[in-house]
Amino acid sequence: MAVRPVTVERMNDIAPVGFADTIVALATAPGRGALAVVRVSGPQARAIASAVVRPWPLAPRRAQLCAAVDGAGVLLDRPVVTVYVGPRSYTGEDVVELTTHGGAVAPASVMAAFVAAGARPAAPGEFTLRAVLNGKLDLAQAEAVGDLIDAGNSAMQRAALTQLDGGLSQRIRVLREAVLEVEALIAYDIDFPEEDDGPVARTRVATAAAAASNQIRGLLATAPAGELVRAGAVVVIAGVPNVGKSSLFNALLGRARALVSDVPGTTRDAIDAVVEPAGARFPLRLVDTAGLRETTDVVERLGVEVSERALAGAHVVLACGETISDVAAAVRRVRAQTAAPVVGVWTKRDAGPSGVLPAIEDPTAGAPPSGARPREYSVVAVSAMSGAGLHDLVDEIVATVVARWDVPAPDMPIITRARHRSALTRAADELAEFQTIWATGSLPAVVVAVHLRAAVTALEDVIGAVGVEDVLERVFSEFCVGK
Repeated sequence: MAVRPVTVERMNDIAPVGFADTIVALATAPGRGALAVVRVSGPQARAIASAVVRPWPLAPRRAQLCAAVDGAGVLLDRPVVTVYVGPRSYTGEDVVELTTHGGAVAPASVMAAFVAAGARPAAPGEFTLRAVLNGKLDLAQAEAVGDLIDAGNSAMQRAALTQLDGGLSQRIRVLREAVLEVEALIAYDIDFPEEDDGPVARTRVATAAAAASNQIRGLLATAPAGELVRAGAVVVIAGVPNVGKSSLFNALLGRARALVSDVPGTTRDAIDAVVEPAGARFPLRLVDTAGLRETTDVVERLGVEVSERALAGAHVVLACGETISDVAAAVRRVRAQTAAPVVGVWTKRDAGPSGVLPAIEDPTAGAPPSGARPREYSVVAVSAMSGAGLHDLVDEIVATVVARWDVPAPDMPIITRARHRSALTRAADELAEFQTIWATGSLPAVVVAVHLRAAVTALEDVIGAVGVEDVLERVFSEFCVGK
């Protein structure tokens, strides 16, 4: 399914000010720097540029050193200018890009010259909006542009690039085709009931609907992994005071961020920082917490309450102790306050073996059901001082998160935006409603097929194939000016 361009009349209705205008913006961050890029796009881009750029005209798609002048012919800068003739451009329109000297004055004066010559300042995200409306990108790809710009870690960068390359869009198209196949079966049965093949078997429709539903729910199930990629897996370091939690935090982080002291209760608040393990599919958000213990000190008690709240929101908890029995006690305590998986950490192992130890059975888990394995937890012995066992601990954390949240391979499309999740949920719900009614046969096929059409529309909303006007303003208002 190709993205359908919108008519010029609808472009003028949808665009922030007017799609027929020619727009100009600084496409690089303002401030002191070697270079800046001024971007111009629109039907009059080349005509307006002819009043600012010398010499003119320029050969398309060929960078050339030029002069930029104002309306009085005063030299403003000597930029490198490249002309892109639509539709072979980012926006699908005529585009002129000028690489000027950086700083505050040179790019601003060149932009002012373009405004004086007839361009108007672009709205946030308007260049990418025009790319969508001209069919150069679909809406999911456009959102990936924003995600790539805003990516705070390499995992989010990879996910955005996969989406920008069309990975998610292609998956949505496959899902749409699966639902359309169900719709086609019903349409055939309604329109051609007397054909030689006879009526379409109800089981055939039910099987096709179930397959489409499973595919949609499979993609929807990646939403928690998408949240991990965007924000990181929350790894809470917990235990009683003075067992080396802050030292472990600093060692994993690679720098002294948390205060380390032999005085119990030094850490009074939760301290967090993000690390990216080499090759990991998501970053880790480490949280160093106050020691878990009963205390009458008001301030320390507040710190313990913060720790307990952090445990409730963790993806994985590191239960720390100086001895193996201390680790077991820490595991018991944190498991009473979190549903997250727990990894035991035998801290201060400056002597003796380090790394992953054999799994230990949790004596507090009770007798397992007949045939089931006892509840176990892994233990990793580490030394914050020497660094022994730290790599094993990181590997164990990543493996635990992957096993619990079923994180897909890095090149697989995942759901990273609430808008996509909402649309897929609507599609899944509509299909579920169809399946329920179809199984009972309580409504005619022509009526129950309405749910299939609603599911198709929900999937199309993700890529902006139809009915995108209500989401465009919200999506592109988050973009930076010049993109």
